Amino acid sequence: MFAEERQLLISALVADRGRVTVADLATRFNITPETVRRDLDALESARQLRRVHGGAVATDRVSMSERSLEERQGQRLDEKSRIAAAALAMIPASPTGSIILDAGTTTERLADRLLAWTPQAPGDQLLVITNAIPIAFKLSGNDEIQLHILGGRVRGLTRAVIGAGTTEQLDALRPDIAFVGTNGVDAAFGFSTPDTAEAAVKRAIVRSARRVVALADSSKLGEKTLVRFAGLGDIDTLITDAPPSPELAAALAAADVEVVIA
Repeated sequence: MFAEERQLLISALVADRGRVTVADLATRFNITPETVRRDLDALESARQLRRVHGGAVATDRVSMSERSLEERQGQRLDEKSRIAAAALAMIPASPTGSIILDAGTTTERLADRLLAWTPQAPGDQLLVITNAIPIAFKLSGNDEIQLHILGGRVRGLTRAVIGAGTTEQLDALRPDIAFVGTNGVDAAFGFSTPDTAEAAVKRAIVRSARRVVALADSSKLGEKTLVRFAGLGDIDTLITDAPPSPELAAALAAADVEVVIA
């Protein structure tokens, strides 16, 4: 097999799987690890992948890679809907309640379900606090919900409100539950996101709430992005759509994180 043909196949594998290892590629193509590394170097130079320790990952899985909100809104809709349904069930029926909805497409699916929220008894109240412009826009259509949008600068890529003023507002709040999104959940690194400013807001959300529930579809499990905003032990519950790997499951259990498979 010519090197060019092999490299095309390696590029396709990375695009399909998200990551490959030198050892696996050497076995698959019956070549030496040194030849695999040369192929990976060539593909990285062509911007087809990114080299990491022991192999390579797709370019959309590097630490600062981040898709726009519009791109993500159409992905993994069934999984996110199941996660949102499980999250909705965690909002207690009580005379008064307060929740934070972090910015993100999975939390936005939860907001979609809250559009139909009505008090179970006359006088029941639900306060929803958010730093997400799309979520605030949607929930503004439900007059039964008390809506509070955090102030600050809007980050165009994710439509999230960020900045020092945003974190200061969060530090003055103590909501019952925070539903937080994430770009990665790693056994050692914890919960992470690519942007420093959004990480600061997520960190403040986690710090503020009495109970923290992370919403993450299974494509985020085992992933690390640039900035850690919470350790595993900072989160009470993780709702996802598929069981974590044995390594991650063990780390979550050791950190006393409840895992809900939606």
